[in-house]
Amino acid sequence: MLGPVLHVASRSDTIRRVVSTTPVTRPVVDRFVAGERLDQAVAAVRSLTGRNLEVTLDHLGEDVTDPAEALRARDAYLALAEALGKEGLGERAEMSVKLSAFGQALPGGHDLALANVLPVVEAAHAAGTTVTLDMEDHTTVDSTLAIHAELRRRFPATGAVLQSCLLRTEDDCRALAGEGSRVRLVKGAYREPAEVAYQDKHLVDRAYVRCLRLLMTGDGYPMIGSHDPRMIAIAQELARRVGRSPRSYEFQMLYGIREAEQVRLAEAGHRVRVYVPYGTDWYGYFMRRLAERPANVAFFLRSFVSRG
Repeated sequence: MLGPVLHVASRSDTIRRVVSTTPVTRPVVDRFVAGERLDQAVAAVRSLTGRNLEVTLDHLGEDVTDPAEALRARDAYLALAEALGKEGLGERAEMSVKLSAFGQALPGGHDLALANVLPVVEAAHAAGTTVTLDMEDHTTVDSTLAIHAELRRRFPATGAVLQSCLLRTEDDCRALAGEGSRVRLVKGAYREPAEVAYQDKHLVDRAYVRCLRLLMTGDGYPMIGSHDPRMIAIAQELARRVGRSPRSYEFQMLYGIREAEQVRLAEAGHRVRVYVPYGTDWYGYFMRRLAERPANVAFFLRSFVSRG
């Protein structure tokens, strides 16, 4: 029952101010966010890659309301690409971007987001890495996939994210399961209406398996974005059935969640990529992590009790 409340709270400026200014919040946020500065994010990458893990980095920010904010998001990613290149981390660390941070919701937002993200993808390519376009709520899907298709014409390794909670996603998986594609499959972290999304967790899980089967039997590179032990086991079994090698797909998990499982899978020979967010605009991301799992809420509340 807390999930819908926390999703609403993630877009509330009032609650944002309260949570962001409460002294006990910071230590809890540090579990899920690698820091506010670029150098802190790079340090986290070094630590994770030292444990045989790979990384995708997200400079936090979304739903920008000013073209100048979109330019700042672009410049932050350009600085990130430069840092990854200098550190020689391009082979182990890619970048994840939300197009709403690049102006997608502004007037003329589709073209603006494409214009802002293109130099980031170019810079990533120059640094020896690539970009995956995060998926946001259902109103952005068509625009995001159209931008993804445009970027892939020049940079075919550009990845996309699909959410199994959406009714349309099986068709999107069929369309994106071709040779050279990179698709991260997640369940979905946004509160969506019944006309476009499954409302029952069991149905979302079943849709995830159907989508995963389409990606695993396709010619692309599936990226399994899940912490669910059942989905991880199903992915391994599907890979075995279709004869996929452990290097032809990967697992992706969030920074600070199931860290021991991340290491265990890597030690077993699987590719594991950790989604590492950083930056000052952490509130929306943080609230969605609380909404996804009751254990995260309990962890947060225990910190208030113990430190308050």
